[in-house]
Amino acid sequence: MFDLGWSEMLLIGIVALIVVGPKELPGLFRSIGQAVGKARGMAREFTRAMEAAADESGIREIDKTIRAATRPAQFAGDKLRETALGAKTGATTKSALPPLNPGAPVKPGGATEALAAERAQSREDTLAAAAERRIADAERRAAEAERRALEAERRAAQPRTDETA
Repeated sequence: MFDLGWSEMLLIGIVALIVVGPKELPGLFRSIGQAVGKARGMAREFTRAMEAAADESGIREIDKTIRAATRPAQFAGDKLRETALGAKTGATTKSALPPLNPGAPVKPGGATEALAAERAQSREDTLAAAAERRIADAERRAAEAERRALEAERRAAQPRTDETA
């Protein structure tokens, strides 16, 4: 809040010593310490009241949802686990399930393996289509360059008519 360095605090202490006097200085510092303590206590109480109000209004749940949405893979996995547990036991408990491991091996013959194969094929198709587009673009540029070269040769082969003479 306040940015007081040692030099500023030393200057304040010296001024306080001159103005208040050495006899009453410890009492002044004690009063300042008590006032700062009360201010900190009030700030702590205010913070707790705001957190309680946020809990009551559901802001915490919205904040958790927003934070989870920034991690879509983990969010989706957690929601799937909650749904699966809720369907089996009627309650949702996150601690009963281990966290998702995206690098875990896939069981052969399962739905996950089929989905992984489908995604791999889709990725290969996308890469092949992109390569085909790049090849077609390169062929188009080569044809354009060839056309320009032929046009330049044709112009160079034409006899020049000198209009200035």
